[in-house]
Amino acid sequence: MSQEVFVLMHLCCPAVKDPMVVERSNLLSMMKLSIKVLIQSSLSLGRSLDSEYPPLQQFFVVLEHCIKHGLKVKKTFIGQNKSIWAPLELIEKLCPESADIATSVRDMPGIKTGLGRARAWLHLALMQKKIADYMKVLINRRDLLWEFYDPGALIMEEEGAVIVGMLVGLNVIDANLCVKGEDLDSQVGVIDFSMYLKDPQATENTQDDSKMTAILDQKHYIEELNRHLSCTVTDLQAKMDSLEKTNSKLIEELTAATDRINVLREEQEQLKQENANILQSSQRKEEVRIELQKELELQIGLKQEMEVAMKLLEKDTREKQDSLVALRQQLDHVKNLNLQMFNKAQESGRVAQKKVEDMQELEEKMIQMEATMKELEQRCQDIFKE
Repeated sequence: MSQEVFVLMHLCCPAVKDPMVVERSNLLSMMKLSIKVLIQSSLSLGRSLDSEYPPLQQFFVVLEHCIKHGLKVKKTFIGQNKSIWAPLELIEKLCPESADIATSVRDMPGIKTGLGRARAWLHLALMQKKIADYMKVLINRRDLLWEFYDPGALIMEEEGAVIVGMLVGLNVIDANLCVKGEDLDSQVGVIDFSMYLKDPQATENTQDDSKMTAILDQKHYIEELNRHLSCTVTDLQAKMDSLEKTNSKLIEELTAATDRINVLREEQEQLKQENANILQSSQRKEEVRIELQKELELQIGLKQEMEVAMKLLEKDTREKQDSLVALRQQLDHVKNLNLQMFNKAQESGRVAQKKVEDMQELEEKMIQMEATMKELEQRCQDIFKE
């Protein structure tokens, strides 16, 4: 029993119960068969194929089923629409070099449906030998594919990555496809299983007749894998260079930030020293202020004491002035008495001598009183001068 027949039997009796897993497994097996048959059968044609070649047509049918698996159904005003063109059109944004294909497909006048545009896009991508690269870009952005696919879709799982790896082998085939003349809108995508149920003995004979060609194809296949890996390595090297540049830039920024932090720390220390100096100066000023406040309070106390002393002195001065006025009044009274006695002395001879003596006595008292008055006047003048 050939491997192809065994796979087809396995498709009819799957052991896995999850429908999505079964569908992904079946589609992956069919894709392996279609690519294997396409590469082996193209050896006799010199690896240059056209649109009418059945294995190539079946390859596109199987690939279309793989891309359509798990695709969300979008409702429109004319019904439900389930087209693979929407996710394929996303590649134009993810891979700018595919923009020419998308533009050419949209400009084709004979294609009116999204499915037709998707089929034309796959034909052109195969002719460019970029179909594996474009599909790899698409499956790497599963964060964007959630908009178009349900969970468990083939393109969202590991089977999608496996199929992309198998598509690399198609780069050994030269396809010359005429897209404009084909009716891609109305084609019915039905898988022809009879193509994969050929006599294994005949297949082995064909392979024996073209061993050298098969070896050459394997060589081309390996070279294409190496080219794909080289591109991957180049991409990784570019990413590593970018990361190194980013790392160098971050190191420079870190160094600059460290220098800035050191400068800020020095400024902080300087500010701390200035604050300490200002605080010390403020403390000294506060001490001076306290001393001045004490001196002011002392001066205020002295002033209050002087005011009290002045009030007492004024009071004493007034009292002495009153005494001086009383003494003057007494002096005037004594003068009047003296004058009266002098007049009486003139009238009386005998009494004159007595009066004279009394008068002398009175004059002495007057002299003493005048001296006392002068002394009081001098003391008052001295007080006012102070």
